[in-house]
Amino acid sequence: MKDLVSKEILKGYSTKCVHSDNYYDDVISGAMPPIFNSTANSFDSETGHIYYPRYLNMPTQKSTAKKIASLENAEDGLLFSSGMGAISAALFSLLPAGSHVIFAPDLYGGTHFLVTSEFERAGIRYSFAKSNKIEDFAAEIRDNTRIIYIETPSNPLLKIIDIKAVANFARKNNILTIIDNTFASPINQNPYSLGIDIVVHSGTKYLNGHSDLICGAIVSSSELIERIRPYAINHGATLSVQSCYLLERGIRTLALRIHRHNENALALSRYLESHKLVHKVYYPGLESHPDHIIAKSQMSGFGGMLSFELACDKKLSKNITSKLTLAREAGSLGGVESTLCYPSETSHAKMSPEDRLKAGITDSLIRFSVGIEETQDLIADIEAAMSV
Repeated sequence: MKDLVSKEILKGYSTKCVHSDNYYDDVISGAMPPIFNSTANSFDSETGHIYYPRYLNMPTQKSTAKKIASLENAEDGLLFSSGMGAISAALFSLLPAGSHVIFAPDLYGGTHFLVTSEFERAGIRYSFAKSNKIEDFAAEIRDNTRIIYIETPSNPLLKIIDIKAVANFARKNNILTIIDNTFASPINQNPYSLGIDIVVHSGTKYLNGHSDLICGAIVSSSELIERIRPYAINHGATLSVQSCYLLERGIRTLALRIHRHNENALALSRYLESHKLVHKVYYPGLESHPDHIIAKSQMSGFGGMLSFELACDKKLSKNITSKLTLAREAGSLGGVESTLCYPSETSHAKMSPEDRLKAGITDSLIRFSVGIEETQDLIADIEAAMSV
């Protein structure tokens, strides 16, 4: 039984997180949607329809994808077994051999490695804009350019791209746009409403929020989702119904969690910026951030991610971060607990040292995923670790 909550009252994000596009059964009418586990289901000989998890048409899969689409103000969505599964499907399904794609200069390391290791073999041409300015994207346009792909805030330096400017420029040139909205989440930023065609997420991070599930999502127009769907089905990187259930459960508290992440990260970035041992802090909520004005114009909050460099060598930096008790070193982000990592060793390890330095990612750069702990406890923990 489909949930009958009126769309007219689903206006606030917290309300959408809890009530949007839920699927309830009519057996017990439980507060949580059921999990449809069966992989062997009846075939409708008249319509040719059959429920099968790889086809992404199980009620648990469809309702969770619709909930994310609702949060992004998009029409429909698809779920994947990882963020890279979503990114790969969005790109490869829409880029035929011989086509060309322009990428923003600052990308998640996994996306960069996908492009540099797989695109040439698939006959797809690509180039990276020299900066986030529109004129540098324009400089890379070719007759066969089909997509512009951006990520904002970027991983790990939190650089900001003017989303509306990119969307308008691409539309004038009949080019599709894709954005990785993982760091912002739908609570802080809605690129689809700003004109972007396709929004991708690593749901492993904020959408799930509890560091216990790998998943990805694509949301877009119904027309583009139907163009991507065959690729998703053929390549099989679909999300299991059990994982869909966990993802939907995580999303129910997304708005609450994001507000807390925002508060903590802003307070922490201001503290770090004033600390004598800190060389530089990267956080778009700081007035000192070079893209702060753009961030303010397109974000309602600045997220739970920040990066910083200490005014010391990597050995001493590692010694300091090892003393933290609340924030542990870990290779992912977006959970309720604070974590940190050195991108040169984790998220961007597959990039060459030359490419990392070109992107501004030094060996001593620390990426900090600020959790939902008490702000003063986080600051006290860092203060104690940096008392060297």
